[in-house]
Amino acid sequence: MSHDLSCPAIVTSKDGLALSRIVAGMWRMNEWKMTPQQRLSFIEQCLEMGVTSFDHADIYGGYGVEAVFGEALALQPSLRARMQLVSKCGIKLVNAARPEHTIQHYDTSASHIIASAENSLRQLGTDHLDLLLIHRPDPLMQFDEIADAFRRLRQDGKVLHFGVSNFSRHQFESLNRRIALATNQVEFSPLCVAPMFDETFDGLQDVGVSPMIWSPLAGGRLFSKDDAAGVRVSAVIQKIADELRRPFGSVVFAWIMQLPSRPIPLTGSGRIEAVAEAVEATQFSLSRGQWFEILRAARGHEVA
Repeated sequence: MSHDLSCPAIVTSKDGLALSRIVAGMWRMNEWKMTPQQRLSFIEQCLEMGVTSFDHADIYGGYGVEAVFGEALALQPSLRARMQLVSKCGIKLVNAARPEHTIQHYDTSASHIIASAENSLRQLGTDHLDLLLIHRPDPLMQFDEIADAFRRLRQDGKVLHFGVSNFSRHQFESLNRRIALATNQVEFSPLCVAPMFDETFDGLQDVGVSPMIWSPLAGGRLFSKDDAAGVRVSAVIQKIADELRRPFGSVVFAWIMQLPSRPIPLTGSGRIEAVAEAVEATQFSLSRGQWFEILRAARGHEVA
């Protein structure tokens, strides 16, 4: 792993916050089987590389990841000032940790948003979140009520910035008209290109908001020998990686970040080498021809 890697920062929107260009996703942290000290070491190594933003959600790890991250952070509380903490709320899982939940459902009521944010603060051991996202669009969501809840959390100093996740362009714009949103975190990868063609990215570029990207490596499908699309796309990515003498993962992250909406991809790995590969992607670009080679493989046909 190169020790001269330094991840730049990016401001997500006109009134948004600065995040690291690569965000460390904590979704699977419980599965990494790390001790609190190992978790702390991983966080410190991310910070040394300039990866200062950490992505959470209340439900991650069966409502457990925020607490184990908070436990590690408590070993070195001064690190909090060097990082941005992102969390999400709005999904209620049927889970032993929440015995009162009888059906998996969405809840974007003001009371749930506020209670969830306050619980995330307790779990993480911090007095504020830098960014809070609504995790999924809720058929019963009332834009005015969500905006009011966001304003109350900001007024109380509990959350500094707000955004959404998995929202359509129209849903994003409807809430953004009521309160400035810093991002829309969506799924995107060479095996999930819909946001390029369903107005999600175009709409965000138009209003100057950077999307955050979850599952940029297609949840491991790019590394599967049993996935026909994954095999086809991976072969092209590997060819370009060989041409550029860059790691495979770096080429995928570079391809994503080349989009004009300035996407901010998340990692999902507990291996610091995987985070470093993502950071390396901030140091080079693909040629336009190489970029379209990956798109052609992704879609299975030429542009017309």
